[in-house]
Amino acid sequence: MNPFIKTDEGGSSMGEQTAVRSVERALDILLCFTDKTELSLTEISQRVGLNKSTVFRLLASLERKGFLQRNAENEKYRLGFRLWELSAHLSRVDDPAVMLLPEMERLRDVLDETISLYVRDGKERVRVQAVESKQTIRRVAPIGSRLPLSVGASSKILVAYADPETQKMILNELNWSSSKDKEEFMLQLLHIQQTGYATSIEEREVGTSAIAAPIRNGAGQLVAALAISGPVGRLTMEKMKEFAPIVLNFASRMGSMVK
Repeated sequence: MNPFIKTDEGGSSMGEQTAVRSVERALDILLCFTDKTELSLTEISQRVGLNKSTVFRLLASLERKGFLQRNAENEKYRLGFRLWELSAHLSRVDDPAVMLLPEMERLRDVLDETISLYVRDGKERVRVQAVESKQTIRRVAPIGSRLPLSVGASSKILVAYADPETQKMILNELNWSSSKDKEEFMLQLLHIQQTGYATSIEEREVGTSAIAAPIRNGAGQLVAALAISGPVGRLTMEKMKEFAPIVLNFASRMGSMVK
């Protein structure tokens, strides 16, 4: 071991730790743009909790590599074209978000409500695909949205049909608010496993209902949650029970299409 390199107890150098921290900070900066098109240096600094000089250096590196662009007129930053290059290789023909889109559009035409596809990422669910209803009053479903796993029909599907070890990890690590009972949530999971689908009424968002079913591949592994959402006045519990056989049928057909 080089005696001039300071290491921690695990043996990694301080230089390695600094490099990793810089990467994490750069990624935090990129994640600032999930809900904004343009941000100033001050806004980014406030969002990531770092001083402006540090953020400015990281922004310069990201701009130099093409991950960010700076608008010379207003001095604000936006995502660069390098991210488009990376995203071009994300949607493959075997990607469920791409492969299942035609079936999602068919289901939308049958039920005339917004259709979403969710996958689990750690302790959150991510909407990876969506087809909005054609009705005037409809559920708007932005692709890329991250939502908690403790509420919502699709969240319950992703937890109920996870493998036992993953399910235990999720249930132990979720943040449970005083208004949400963990034991009641677990009872709901058992009921979902019996019926094959989950429902929610204004659990996460006022005025919205949803029904969801699991998409499982030929090996029985959970691939995604298929969700149908709409306004509570139209998507009532009675209507969701009426939709259930249709949703289950589409979910089963979609499962046969994925690996």
